[in-house]
Amino acid sequence: MASGKDRIKELEGLITRYQKSYYDGEGEVSDAEFDRLWDELKAKDPGNPILQRVGADSGNFAKAAHIMPMGSQEKAATPEEFLAWAARHRYDEYLVEYKLDGASLELQYAGGSLVRAVTRGDGSIGDDITANAVKMRGVKKELRSADGALVPFTGGIRGEVIMTHEVHKKYFSDKANCRNAANGLMKRKDGTGSEHLTLITYDVWATGGDQPFADEEGKLSWLKGLGFLTSPLKICRSPEEVIDYRASVMEGRGTIEYDIDGLVIKERAVNHEDAMRARPDRQVAFKFSLEEAVTVVRQVEWGESGGTYTPVAVFDPVELNGTTVQRASVVNPNTIRSLGLKIGSHVVVVKRGEIIPKIESVIHPEGGSVLAGADGGQMDLFRGAAAEREIEFPTVCSSCGTALVDEGTRLFCPNKSCPKRQLHQIMKWVTVVDIRDLGEKLVRALFKDGVIRSVSDIYALDEEKLAPYFLGEESLSKEKQSLGAKKVAQSIQEHRRVSLERFIAGFDIDGIGEVVVEKLTAAGYGSLDKILALTQEEAASVYGFADIMAGTLVEGLAENREEMTSLVSGGIISLIEKDDSLPLSGKSFCFTGELRTMKRADAQNLVKEKGGSVKSSVVKGLSYLVTNDTGSGSAKNEKAAKLGIPVIDEDAFLALVR
Repeated sequence: MASGKDRIKELEGLITRYQKSYYDGEGEVSDAEFDRLWDELKAKDPGNPILQRVGADSGNFAKAAHIMPMGSQEKAATPEEFLAWAARHRYDEYLVEYKLDGASLELQYAGGSLVRAVTRGDGSIGDDITANAVKMRGVKKELRSADGALVPFTGGIRGEVIMTHEVHKKYFSDKANCRNAANGLMKRKDGTGSEHLTLITYDVWATGGDQPFADEEGKLSWLKGLGFLTSPLKICRSPEEVIDYRASVMEGRGTIEYDIDGLVIKERAVNHEDAMRARPDRQVAFKFSLEEAVTVVRQVEWGESGGTYTPVAVFDPVELNGTTVQRASVVNPNTIRSLGLKIGSHVVVVKRGEIIPKIESVIHPEGGSVLAGADGGQMDLFRGAAAEREIEFPTVCSSCGTALVDEGTRLFCPNKSCPKRQLHQIMKWVTVVDIRDLGEKLVRALFKDGVIRSVSDIYALDEEKLAPYFLGEESLSKEKQSLGAKKVAQSIQEHRRVSLERFIAGFDIDGIGEVVVEKLTAAGYGSLDKILALTQEEAASVYGFADIMAGTLVEGLAENREEMTSLVSGGIISLIEKDDSLPLSGKSFCFTGELRTMKRADAQNLVKEKGGSVKSSVVKGLSYLVTNDTGSGSAKNEKAAKLGIPVIDEDAFLALVR
């Protein structure tokens, strides 16, 4: 694995390279990927000078110094990060503007006449592209009031050069996006194409005389009064209102004529001292993320897993992390109620590093917002939204007709004899105990014919009972043997010895898997008798449990007690006792990436057979992280390095288990 110093050097090189390509108009990576690298460098080396500068220009133009430094803003990528910033910056009002996704430009005026237009450059000095800028929509050669009088302003006006979607589609569709196209055009030596660009302004500072405004809202009003284009201003009274507004803007982004990639949040007072810093602290860029989007719920389907009914929201398709998503689990009835979710609800869907998306929050139209374009046109975010209606819950089991029980945390069929529940439990046992030769198709056929109805019935299967599922009638009449039936019967017999954790997990108690049972055994409940004797209060006191899970466990154990006891006391199943002499006893492993010599499931089983335990993530106290890419910069590798956990490859792992 690369050392910390080597990784910092690598990050410096990547950030410098990507900054240059960004400012030259041909960005190589997405904003999200660039932000990830920036955040990693900031975490590893907060004082790194790379973090204090921005990109440099091409060198095709004369250089000029800025009136206002163009540093980088503090940023928040999630509501949680924004709330953390807001906790340190408590304002009576939060003034919110669009974060424009273009290229920064400073217009410098003397006595009301344009002197020069300077690009962002390195934050202090940029390219003088005045000849190109005067062709742009929104750039004023002279500052005149509504009555035509010259306004003798001396100082700087800052804005963002953007390309509208319409212009991009009509003239520059060969460019990857509007931002890249705008960056390239504004720096053409011959100025060709600058007439297709637009400047939207947002900041002002006078270097002579008094400031022509009292606060940030007045600053935008002054710019509008001179005919400059500005983005809309939203005044929020709380951080939570800012978050709601951000969600509303995310939903309406498609109706805005230009690209924005977030919001900028400021206080009302103009804080020039903070603005002069390389990285202002009193304002923050609250960015949009590729991992979240706003959409509308159109229906809720109820997935059935055994006897449990799980709500799944179906919504208008959205893009998350490069994939199209239109479904998300809503977990249980309580989640629907706590969110206030309805058919027609506008929702924020997230996929932050998760494989399965989820609905994070509901936006209520009555508290919604209106978007405005640079020219003042307004667009209702919720125009055309479907009328909301309540979600209908299923009331009876689709398999046995029994009335469903709504416990809030789950909606389920209480009938233990429900065919769907029985089949699901059998399938769960086969999967957990890993009887691979007993495939799903065969299990379903045996269940349909009534040959198996419980876990115990699996172990009553022999070649004779299985043969009809492998041989035709003619072969059976000639008393031919079935190699397939023999193989399955043998596989079943080879899976009579199981660990206590697998035994309990195999009975398909909702939410109770091997890892959960391991917490019980680690807490001193290391035998079947002790686990069966657990009360809800005792289970809830175990680390990692809570009242709801404890209640589900105790209820499930009571329901399956008779069969559990019968399997063990009758010698059908032999529980493997803990053996501290085993080579991996007391050691824990986490696997990431592909293995060469075996499947990950086989490696995990090997660890358990040798007395060790398996973790799904890198946590404090983990003994080893196993990966064949020990030098990668993956999140798991980085966390292991931070916690001092050994990272070993497959060969080293195999040496430990031999």
